[in-house]
Amino acid sequence: MRHQIRGRKLGRTSSHRKALFRNQLSSLVRHGRIVTTVAKAKDLRPIMEKCITQGKRGTVHARRLVRTWLPDRSDVKIVFDELAPRMEDRLGGYTRVLKLGPRKGDGAEMAIIEFVDYDEHGAAVTEDDDD
Repeated sequence: MRHQIRGRKLGRTSSHRKALFRNQLSSLVRHGRIVTTVAKAKDLRPIMEKCITQGKRGTVHARRLVRTWLPDRSDVKIVFDELAPRMEDRLGGYTRVLKLGPRKGDGAEMAIIEFVDYDEHGAAVTEDDDD
């Protein structure tokens, strides 16, 4: 029985899995949206949510914790200076997973993981843009 066992192995060793998520987090921070498999998106989501929550905290210790997942300092700066202020009024749920359907080659279920305020044109969507 698999009681209280979280996460998926994704057919990788733990170090390979951690490297995969670090690369995906970096891409998500830089681009605001990435296309991946549903399983990877579901496992990536809580890590990104925790990074943004730390970004909202804004302390030096929080930066160091985020740096364990985002090795590039410019990505950490984006989380603390751009993403966290955009999500300041949200209590959680900073990302969404949208299912796309099966991949043509192997039939793997694909999904888009993006920030909830993601806009196609790169600007953050705000509440007062309804004019």
